[in-house]
Amino acid sequence: MSREQRPDTQPDDPKRRAILRAAGGVAIGGITGALSVNATVSAQETPVATRDSNSLGGRLQGVQHFGLTVQDMERAFEFYTAVLGGTEVFRHGDFQGDAVQNTLLADQEILANQLGVNPRTIGVPDLRDGAQRLDVRFIQFDNVVIELLQYRDADQPMGGPKAFAEPVEHMSPAFPRMMHICFYVRDEVDFNQFIADLEAESARRGMTQVRANRIIRVSTEDERKAAPQSANTNKVTVAPSDGWELIYCKGPEGEQLEFVKALGPVKKRFADALAAHLQLASAK
Repeated sequence: MSREQRPDTQPDDPKRRAILRAAGGVAIGGITGALSVNATVSAQETPVATRDSNSLGGRLQGVQHFGLTVQDMERAFEFYTAVLGGTEVFRHGDFQGDAVQNTLLADQEILANQLGVNPRTIGVPDLRDGAQRLDVRFIQFDNVVIELLQYRDADQPMGGPKAFAEPVEHMSPAFPRMMHICFYVRDEVDFNQFIADLEAESARRGMTQVRANRIIRVSTEDERKAAPQSANTNKVTVAPSDGWELIYCKGPEGEQLEFVKALGPVKKRFADALAAHLQLASAK
């Protein structure tokens, strides 16, 4: 497998990266119950089970990164570093060859065979023979890493705006298998102003798809823009999500993003859950 290694272009900040925020460590995945103040909630708490060191969960160290396949690598990289403040860990590219094709795409080639179609017609690149290549960049945030991936034709430059496959047309978060990236906003930040600044900075960079939803009903983009700043944030008051604040926002690639604050009771629930999780891990 031929590869091209690129050096780290942004040195990490050891002070900033040394901190694992207690609530933030679990907030990345903890949004499912907080979409509406009218959401139905369970009165029962989930019991904490004893961790078995031989179980699958007992052999994990947690979540290492979230991956996002992008159409325009440089645009996505600019957003997650220059706009949202991530630090590049490293980049690697020009991945091709039989081993990487089998590792990443064997299930899709089997599906193409079952359908009796050319794998290219269902979006499977040819890394095996090098007609397409894969590039990746890893970006560090305080408590999680995001990996950007771009599949491109071999004649396209690394970091270019043209991916091998067309982007997904429908990006509703209601589709099964859709995923999102959740960012944890500091307690003291004015959330409504943060969203206004995020949209303005993204627009200044030409990232017009970075748009946040509002908590009031709007029917057009003009109505969304004209909504008062106070309509930026959904503040949940019903237990067990009380203290949760959130907005949903599309990123520059059309990817689904979420920005949250965890305050008061819900912050304590996350912190207690993390403490219990770590206690189990240390007891194995």
